[in-house]
Amino acid sequence: MRVLYGALAVVLTLAVQSAPPVSAGPVPRLPAPTGPHPVGTTSLHLVDTSRPDPWVPSVAHRELMVSVFYPAARGHGPTRHFLTVAEATAVLDEAGITEVTAAAIASTRTNAVVDARPVGRPQGLPLLVLSPGFKRPRATLTTLAEDLASHGNVVAVIDHTYENVATTFPDGRVAPCAACGSYDPAFWDKLHAGRAADVSFVLDELTGPRPPWRGAGLIDASRIAMGGHSVGGAATLVTMREDERILAGFDADGTADVALPEGGLDRPFLFLGRANTYTPGIGPESRSWETVWPQLTGWRRWLVVEGMQHPSFTDIGLVGEELGLDFGADTPARRGAAIFRAYTRAFFDLHLRGTPQPLMTAPSPRYPEVTFIG
Repeated sequence: MRVLYGALAVVLTLAVQSAPPVSAGPVPRLPAPTGPHPVGTTSLHLVDTSRPDPWVPSVAHRELMVSVFYPAARGHGPTRHFLTVAEATAVLDEAGITEVTAAAIASTRTNAVVDARPVGRPQGLPLLVLSPGFKRPRATLTTLAEDLASHGNVVAVIDHTYENVATTFPDGRVAPCAACGSYDPAFWDKLHAGRAADVSFVLDELTGPRPPWRGAGLIDASRIAMGGHSVGGAATLVTMREDERILAGFDADGTADVALPEGGLDRPFLFLGRANTYTPGIGPESRSWETVWPQLTGWRRWLVVEGMQHPSFTDIGLVGEELGLDFGADTPARRGAAIFRAYTRAFFDLHLRGTPQPLMTAPSPRYPEVTFIG
């Protein structure tokens, strides 16, 4: 069953049905990155001329917006906009939320400085690709991306055009969610395959002979990994199946109804989800992980977190909580973000840098919310 990819809208709607209107208050701010490096960011408009758009065939070429986060030189400058008002409006409309304004969400302050000078040793930085949940803008993974970049990684977060409620291009066009509608197994297979093609194209661009970003020379193309939230996590498995450049991957709170190759997947993989959904035996979502688990023949971990909900793994949970929305999570949003950042960073550092990571070995007293399933 493909039941989780639309779950964020359901959770958002149910959680705020009885909430009173949110009054004006402080401007939301994303948590500061925890690493030693200042963070820069730039937006890339990439066009894949080798294929039409899978959701709108009349569009001759696949267009993508990608946010790149990276270690940067110290300095001052404008920080990245979280969302445009149009994008925030689309997110709220899709979720049926009227208790906060689009302007309040769009005003959220981030940490990365726009177009700051990239720094690092040539070909010395791992490249991490992040894929957001279905209907969700790439901005919803900003906190994770900024943190990973502050620890010495290049991070590319992809908007999968026409799968997101609103993708804004540099010329002002806003692409709606053409993929939204009725969903069956064939739909999700198409979506996974399309995302895998998107990621491979972005890797080709960033590591190719004529990269579109001035800091691309810092990327170590032999150390590439990927992760995603919800459907982005399932798409990570499919992308790893199709593209051997991706050495490791994680699925954060996403049903994994995907087909792996005969013989399984022998590269490292991390499942990280909420305990009330992804503990074995609970329901169809956890069954999807139970099905994939024996096919993961390399390093693997299955971790669940108490007190978190689907939005807890995204900036929707962070910003919404600051604006007074209740998503039903017992774990405060900033604590949930700290857990998510710590475990994904440990996973990537273990497998791309080879540094021992106690968080990947056994339960930690620092994070008692996390349970090791396998």
